[in-house]
Amino acid sequence: MSQHQILNPADHGQLRIHTEAGAEYGDNVMASLAMPAEFREVQAHYPIVFRRDAETGKLAALALFGFEAGENLYLEGSTWDARYRPMAHAVQPFLIGRPPEEGAAPQVHVDMANPRISASGEGVRVFDDTGAPTPWLESVATMLGDLDYGWHEGDDFFAALEAYQLVEPFTLEVTLDNGAVQSLVGFQTIHEERLAGLDGEALQALMAHGHLARIYMVLASLAQFGNLVARKNRRIALG
Repeated sequence: MSQHQILNPADHGQLRIHTEAGAEYGDNVMASLAMPAEFREVQAHYPIVFRRDAETGKLAALALFGFEAGENLYLEGSTWDARYRPMAHAVQPFLIGRPPEEGAAPQVHVDMANPRISASGEGVRVFDDTGAPTPWLESVATMLGDLDYGWHEGDDFFAALEAYQLVEPFTLEVTLDNGAVQSLVGFQTIHEERLAGLDGEALQALMAHGHLARIYMVLASLAQFGNLVARKNRRIALG
């Protein structure tokens, strides 16, 4: 269970964070939220798919790391085998908290139950001896700001996908080298036929708002499924 606290030097002056990769630090996950603003970086490494919230119906984008819960095919011991990690995953154990006062600045929270919280005295310090944020924390705070902006900025992208009916459910089924069949269900992707059928006015509107480029980044990212399958086969072969 999470344990969120407002980050401050009085309470967290000695806080240290494990920054290396590892299943013990919560990296053994199948996917991470991905912001449309980071699709260019994400598509170079991971397939991007959409998931619709069962309660609200709202779309979100995910970067896929594996085919099943708890599987991260980019995680090899203490190494994350990709040059980029989606911001929503990379900022952990920190997150943006909303202050109770309307219009007040967002606050940096820390989840003290996150496995990246060090209890051993090892790890990167969050505050220095004077109580000032360390350069590492400042870089995390910048990423949190980018993540918060990307979350809100992405609303227009998802609204455009809905307005032009550009998403459809898909099922992926592949046969692995050992003969096992690997399936992926419950996600959505770009409806390429509808995209191809859009008129010039619609395409111009999508292009003017930067949505069209992001749509093509999602489509380009689907080539990473081949990479994901190769990683799965390699992991099976290594036992």
